[in-house]
Amino acid sequence: MLVSLMIMSYATPGFSQAKKPTIMVVPSDVWCNQNGYMKAFNNQGTIEKVPDYKRAFQENSDLLAMISKINGLMADRGFPLKNMESVVKTLESESAENAMLSSKNGGGITESPIDKLKKTAKADIIMQLTFEVLKVGPKKSVRFTLQGIDAYTDKEIATAQGTGNQSFSADVAVLLEEAIIDKIDNFNIGLQRHFDDLFANGREIIVRVKKFDTWAGDLEKEYNGEELGTLIENWMKANTVKGRFSTSESTENMLLFEQVRIPLYDSSGNAIDARGFARNLQKFLSAAPFSIVNKLMTKGLGQAVIVLGDK
Repeated sequence: MLVSLMIMSYATPGFSQAKKPTIMVVPSDVWCNQNGYMKAFNNQGTIEKVPDYKRAFQENSDLLAMISKINGLMADRGFPLKNMESVVKTLESESAENAMLSSKNGGGITESPIDKLKKTAKADIIMQLTFEVLKVGPKKSVRFTLQGIDAYTDKEIATAQGTGNQSFSADVAVLLEEAIIDKIDNFNIGLQRHFDDLFANGREIIVRVKKFDTWAGDLEKEYNGEELGTLIENWMKANTVKGRFSTSESTENMLLFEQVRIPLYDSSGNAIDARGFARNLQKFLSAAPFSIVNKLMTKGLGQAVIVLGDK
């Protein structure tokens, strides 16, 4: 109880009045691999193994029980969660043909299943769960690792792990609660600290600006005495939270902006992701005096690419 009160008092004064970022519990790649829930994925010509979330939910009742228990524990502490099983069903209903974004001249970007999952769920934080049921005679216990991952940057922001006491209970959800109950509040302090930073300084994304080979222009072309690349940087300064971003790479053909801080919500209260933010830059480049045809592509929630000179 004391730790829970500390979490509440830790939040900034205006935080309770704002919408909290949302969370989704996801089984880790390690758990999926150890339990045989993997499938082949073609990543731009390279075959990779990726989690088969749909089959995991259909076949593993322990997974459902574990995620349901964590959802309940987090909800009791005021953290909204997305139901991963429902998100997976939404993904399954989409056409496979829509899984790839490509340009008319053949360029494109492919997203992995976890990127698609993040984008469909619109969750800010992924709670990655790894667990194992340990048996010693008739007694059982649960060993777990819980990692809080920023869905936009893939940075770990909180972690908890441990093993519960042995019990005769056959309910894995009860065993998990016994293992996690004295650790989840410290885990939530890490989440709260990250949330406070998001509200104060904006969420972090990556934005790239490239050009198609077929386009005659480049980022050194001048408009009213200023190079296009400089004008794009000026736009970033004016539209990021507190003007915070880093220009990691700048050439005549490409700009890479990292640690780009964008607002969490627009004026209507809708969450802003990399696509929403970059769409405004896309419109800026499409308008006079540039009038540059361009294509916007995204990867997950936190990466956007604008390619100049074609659709």
